Amino acid sequence: MAEVVGIRFKNVGKVYYFDPDAMQFKKGDRAIVETARGVECGEIALPNREVPDEEIIKPLKRIIRAATPEDLKTLEENREKEKKAFPICEEKIRAHKLDMKLVDVEYTFDGSKILFYFTADGRVDFRSLVKDLAGTFRTRIELRQIGVRDESKMIGGFGICGRPFCCSTFLGDFHPVSIKMAKEQGLSLNPGKISGTCGRLMCCLKYEQESYEHLLRHTPKVGAVVETREGRGVVLENNLLTGMLKVRLDRRPDAAPLLVERHEVKLIRDAHIRLNKAELEALKGIE
Repeated sequence: MAEVVGIRFKNVGKVYYFDPDAMQFKKGDRAIVETARGVECGEIALPNREVPDEEIIKPLKRIIRAATPEDLKTLEENREKEKKAFPICEEKIRAHKLDMKLVDVEYTFDGSKILFYFTADGRVDFRSLVKDLAGTFRTRIELRQIGVRDESKMIGGFGICGRPFCCSTFLGDFHPVSIKMAKEQGLSLNPGKISGTCGRLMCCLKYEQESYEHLLRHTPKVGAVVETREGRGVVLENNLLTGMLKVRLDRRPDAAPLLVERHEVKLIRDAHIRLNKAELEALKGIE
């Protein structure tokens, strides 16, 4: 076991472990640490705790010091510099006629580097832009191309549920989300209803997937052959949450479907949930 503190460098960023070096920290405190980018000021997300050695990537770097009032002042000054650097970079992007969209600007704590985050449809040759920015700001420049999900995480906003984006409030990392999840959950495969503001599948499709997978293992799927109290038939509809099935009986194919609960039927042959070519084509590009 080793004593660590968890530090993040963005509001909803990944948490990294550091050696507290015998110092005690509370959640929300600030600390100065050495990172791959240089000296940075991060926020304590996880106070002092012991974790198994296998959860640590060694060597574990030590915290340099608790942030001082002067350090916090430096942070505020960097935020002001970032606000001023943003329109300058936008103007230079237009001057170089580059097909890219600036999303965010970030100064490293010690001011040794400025990072410009942007989105673009394809690869962008920004070498001349980097030289121009370096000449303007007189420091190291790094341009990073990010995806539309990362853009939403940085900018923030409100989803169709009326709540702030999950990615910008509590999701530290993005999890894989697939069109198959939407189909297994019985959702309409309308891109406007299953995609977020970023234009990709909504992250919340992942939240209940494990429960739906459990229910699917115990519920005959649409197209399954089942034995009911009134004879054999085919499942036309199923409601995974209520467990109710609509079954078309073989001996009464033109009659109204029989409404039964899943525990009242015996599964003869289950069906499979598949996406057809037309569905895949309609949803192309939102995964």
